[in-house]
Amino acid sequence: MTDTDLLRRHGLRVTGPRLAVLEALESHAHLGADEVLRRVRTTLPSVSVQAVYDVLHALADAGLLRRIEPAGHPARYERRTGDNHHHVVCRGCGAVDDVDCAVGHAPCLVPSSTSGFAVEAAEVTFWGLCPACRTTA
Repeated sequence: MTDTDLLRRHGLRVTGPRLAVLEALESHAHLGADEVLRRVRTTLPSVSVQAVYDVLHALADAGLLRRIEPAGHPARYERRTGDNHHHVVCRGCGAVDDVDCAVGHAPCLVPSSTSGFAVEAAEVTFWGLCPACRTTA
């Protein structure tokens, strides 16, 4: 399915900035808004900062992007949605990578108590040092 079809399927207008944001995140997961803006401006030089933020929020609200917020780091965005995977974050350089659910199916974790909530997802962040930071440490 093309990004144009994807946007239409989710009831969103097809715009240059939306297509450019999806393209920027296609091969580069876990980008912050500033890096998405930098990549979008390679094809749409006049796009505003606000337009990119608006697109990121609209696409995340529509479920086309996932927003992650590792503690102490700016929000990052990825196109991998719907599978309740987790993340590993480097304490040295801030690199982020995906970690598939280790056990079972979504939400991958079963809490001892839900306080009456219907649990739909669980987020786990693993922290450590990436191979490059371990080498230089």
